[in-house]
Amino acid sequence: MEGQKKYITCEELKKHNKPGDLWISIQGKVYNVTDWAKQHPGGDTPLLNLAGQDVTDAFIAYHPGTAWQYLDKLFTGYYLQDFHVSEVSRDYRRLASEFSKLGLFDRKGHVCLWSLTAVVMMFCAVLYGVLKCESVWAHLGSASLLGLLWVQSAYVGHDSGHYQVMCNRRFNKVAQLLSGNCLTGISIAWWKWTHNAHHIACNSLDYDPDLQHIPVFAVSPRFFDSITSVFYGRKLEFDSVSRFLVSYQHWTYYPVMIVGRVNLFIQTFLLLFSRRKVPDRALNIMGILVFWIWFPILVSFLPNWTERVLFVLTSFAVTAIQHIQFTLNHFSANVYVGPPSGNDWFEKQTGGTVDISCSSYMDWFFGGLQFQLEHHLFPRLPRCHLRKISPLVKDLCKKHNLPYVSVSFWEANKLTIRTLKTAALQARDLANPVTNNLLWEAFNTHG
Repeated sequence: MEGQKKYITCEELKKHNKPGDLWISIQGKVYNVTDWAKQHPGGDTPLLNLAGQDVTDAFIAYHPGTAWQYLDKLFTGYYLQDFHVSEVSRDYRRLASEFSKLGLFDRKGHVCLWSLTAVVMMFCAVLYGVLKCESVWAHLGSASLLGLLWVQSAYVGHDSGHYQVMCNRRFNKVAQLLSGNCLTGISIAWWKWTHNAHHIACNSLDYDPDLQHIPVFAVSPRFFDSITSVFYGRKLEFDSVSRFLVSYQHWTYYPVMIVGRVNLFIQTFLLLFSRRKVPDRALNIMGILVFWIWFPILVSFLPNWTERVLFVLTSFAVTAIQHIQFTLNHFSANVYVGPPSGNDWFEKQTGGTVDISCSSYMDWFFGGLQFQLEHHLFPRLPRCHLRKISPLVKDLCKKHNLPYVSVSFWEANKLTIRTLKTAALQARDLANPVTNNLLWEAFNTHG
């Protein structure tokens, strides 16, 4: 009976937002996820970031229909008294429901199969170029092909991390470990840890790890105040070294991207050998060992150290294209300080992402991530459907007067460099920060 229901207010729900006391609301029903956070396949970070509020939109985005059955055992018996659904959330949920009825989330297409086939063929070509050819140019060509292999393999790992691309969960995990750990040397556990936090807290300066690149980059002058990273649990100190590096970040951006892969290797080792609880730690370490066995052996077959260094640098330089793409999608978008909010989840995704417009024949090159907003709104949707749903997302944004930014790859680079240059010039002139910061805020109302 309606009169027998127990209610709490949104303000009361907010009090349950700490480790050891995590409550959330989904469609007005309140759940205690304190113990479940330790078992959550997506890690505890998303639950910690969204605890104490209604998370219906985020839950719909990240979970298949089968996940709803697990909620009953977490139900507290309480309902939200002042539960309210915005119009944009209603439209978003309606669109997600339509996609589900059409079976789009389940129809994976053959993108993953073709990608894995291409990766295997490229790997064989790399082996042939290094082991059977003596030409320096053949070796450099093999290095370029290896870089492209890493890019495409990373897309497979990304897809398998967001949704099941294989026939069952076990094979899906194998695909993740092979495409991530074994082939690229980057831990899928590290990727999941950071990537889930990025999606949930898209472009939050203190919650989104994908924006926290001090001392090398700062996309906003708010980093000059040495804000504390909630994700890493430490202060991002803006010291004299940071100020110097950030002051020239619009010049160092592309050179850093060329060697950006080194940072990913370091982050992988820092996580896998930390005291933090890491899912499948042993499997991840074994996969990393596979990479650090075959890659040095392959490089050792080159005739001299000059070619070996050039081979490594060339392969890394090719992967810079992917690192640049990741930053183009977010560096020039709106940013904010503070935790993500479930009530304006859709709005935060639209404000924090930039799409890259390209022809359909280039979809393989971008791995579907050129439709960044579509991917953020529907992360379980296979990339083969992102282009077809793009007009629907654009119409929804237009209806609710929300930004839908889609620019060319060239224009996205210009926007990113402009953002970095703006912050760089302010970093140089910290002797008079108030005027500069007020001017910057006038042009960037969300940060």
